[in-house]
Amino acid sequence: MFDFITKRSFGINLLVVIAFFFGLALLFFSLLGVITQHGEELTVPDVRGKSVKEAMAILEKAGFDADVRDSIYIDSIPPLSVWVQTPDKGARVKVGRTIYLTVNKVVAPMVKMPDLEGLTFRSAEMMLKSMRLNVGDTIYKPDFATNTVLQQLLNGKRIKPGTPIAEGSNITLIISSGTGSIENPVPDFTGLTFSEAREMLNANNLSAGTIIIDPGVTDTANAFIIKQVPTRRNEIGDFNMVRAGESVDLWLSATKPVKDSTAVGH
Repeated sequence: MFDFITKRSFGINLLVVIAFFFGLALLFFSLLGVITQHGEELTVPDVRGKSVKEAMAILEKAGFDADVRDSIYIDSIPPLSVWVQTPDKGARVKVGRTIYLTVNKVVAPMVKMPDLEGLTFRSAEMMLKSMRLNVGDTIYKPDFATNTVLQQLLNGKRIKPGTPIAEGSNITLIISSGTGSIENPVPDFTGLTFSEAREMLNANNLSAGTIIIDPGVTDTANAFIIKQVPTRRNEIGDFNMVRAGESVDLWLSATKPVKDSTAVGH
């Protein structure tokens, strides 16, 4: 072999070397498609809603890699199930492509309850949605501030703004339906305790307006109503009228008033 190479001219040897590497290059590029599976594509299967373990097994069997990229909390699907896949189902992608999965968390994250009272229903709904909370029941109650949130409840109890609650919680909203169209005589609250007056207000679909408390009052719930506006009767003895949803201002005292049955205002 040595004699064969040395007896050849340099030019011929150079041509042989070039031909040899050219042949290697042709062989490499002809096999490149096989090595890289060039042009071979598969359809991505749908693994949404399946457990992450099952989804990864399906994808790997179909010729893909699978990786959990993110997590989210959705209360309507089981924990550790796939919510989103990228690329999506039906996409035609190269064999061996990594399919990224977003899975549902096991435990719901905690968020702080927003202050919805006084907002319109639409604004309250948007705020709940932005914090991954749900609108539960909507209860309509007569009140002059039409279509605004009067109270926010969780599990039937009023919940204060800032209270930590789980994402996905259902918040019940008490919404104002506006004032009623039928007028009724103003109830007489004078002489009742504030606790009794609130029950009567609720029974008549009325609300407490301004509350004025005497300095001597130490127990508001058991303080007595000594004055109200509007009063039961007007100056000429006729009943004052009120509609559902309107409010009554109350004055509280530690001393129970003595009611004069002959007084025009009662």
